Amino acid sequence: MLYLRMFVMMLVSFYTSRIVLDTLGEDDYGLYNVIGGVVVLFSFLNSALLQGTQRFLNFALGKSDLNGAHDIFCMSMNLYIILSVVFFMAAETIGLWFVNTHLNIPQDRMYAANWVYQFSIIAFIVNLIRVPYNAAIIAYEEMSFFAYLSIVEVVLKLLVVYMIIVCTFDKLIFFALLYTIIPLLLTYAYKFYCNRKYFITRYKYYWDKTIYKKLFSFSGWNLFGGIANMLASQGLVILVNVFHGVAANAAMGLANQVSAKVFQFVTNFQIAFNPQIVKLYASKQKEDLYQLMFRASKLSYYLMLLISLPIILEVDTILGIWLVKVPQYTAIFCQLMLCFILIETVAGPLWMYVQATGVIRNYQLLMSFLIFLNFPIVYVVLKVGFPIYSVWIVRIIVNVIVFSTRCAYLGCVYSFPISRYLRMVLVPIVLVSILAVPLPTLISSLNLSNLNRIISTTIVSMFSTSIFVYVIGLTNNEKKYLIHLVRKAFIHGE
Repeated sequence: MLYLRMFVMMLVSFYTSRIVLDTLGEDDYGLYNVIGGVVVLFSFLNSALLQGTQRFLNFALGKSDLNGAHDIFCMSMNLYIILSVVFFMAAETIGLWFVNTHLNIPQDRMYAANWVYQFSIIAFIVNLIRVPYNAAIIAYEEMSFFAYLSIVEVVLKLLVVYMIIVCTFDKLIFFALLYTIIPLLLTYAYKFYCNRKYFITRYKYYWDKTIYKKLFSFSGWNLFGGIANMLASQGLVILVNVFHGVAANAAMGLANQVSAKVFQFVTNFQIAFNPQIVKLYASKQKEDLYQLMFRASKLSYYLMLLISLPIILEVDTILGIWLVKVPQYTAIFCQLMLCFILIETVAGPLWMYVQATGVIRNYQLLMSFLIFLNFPIVYVVLKVGFPIYSVWIVRIIVNVIVFSTRCAYLGCVYSFPISRYLRMVLVPIVLVSILAVPLPTLISSLNLSNLNRIISTTIVSMFSTSIFVYVIGLTNNEKKYLIHLVRKAFIHGE
């Protein structure tokens, strides 16, 4: 259900992006992305509390403690309401000052930029209030709900595209307004569904100092990671704007969209097993936990490689077909972002394991420091005149360092079987990557028509990747399980 959801949303998103870019123009599209980047800078608070809410809900449900889960939900909602007020005050002071004094925005679009900023603040707060409901749905593993609600979201986004085409006044302002209404409707749907189905999401005012300390202590250390990740993502969007203007932000926004949509296939896969990691840890089933993590890391990477390899090889042609006009640097941004995400994909289960332990202070301090290095290094790189795509080369190099350090830290501090992880996860994915790439690369270099080359490269890439994954990348038990799933799906129609 999650894959079906993402496939439909990806198609609609790519179609709407093409129309929106063509309708708004390169500068206004870039302006919308950089203004959104300023607002998202504040979301480090959101991500920190989300991790705390998710962890403690999963832990309580893993122990079948519904009353405890209800108390955690109510306390989380209290904290999100407080956070919304804090965010609003910060956004309307520091954020507003930064937008009007430091961003590289054409003077004649400052009026529109301020409207977009206000609508972005509203949308962000609405999405913030939705997070506890989202955490509850994931904790209960009701993944089909996301798929069903996507039908509504897809219809609304298609409607937005039509309305901005026929709009007779400022299209950018109108687009920002409509994209604020959508999260309002979705948040109401989340609340309605959860309140009818789950006892734990029926909010009432409740305050417990013990839960508050647990949530805030856990989230407080995650706060460092949230700040570092925001500076390493949205902070770089701001730096690109300062040094290269809104046109470069248009390229970065499109590349972000491509990589994000591809990554969401893997994210949805990981959403399905994240609650299980916490629950297995809570019930002290260590060997089952390790096997799940090994399998999740490998399969996440294989899925990402399967989807991203043909895009990396044929990105210029794909962008030419997708967009009416392709902003400069979009292609190389897409390629480098997908390479970055391939590394990030493997680390998801490791990060979730740390969250499950609840002992995160030193881990977060170390990882946050390394991730934070992206911001000053990129600033120096752009300042001395390196090409704009060096932003993502820096991120890839830093991410390799972060991943290596994370593995070493888990082995030393949490007694995680890192040697088994290297043997059962990293060695197979490296071998699969080395062997799967040459043949589709050769096909991509042939002198064929654009459409024939894309089709040929995609087919050969998926065939090559699938063969080497099955032959080299899976254990015998995983092969048997995969065959069982295929038979179950195609023979029994389940």
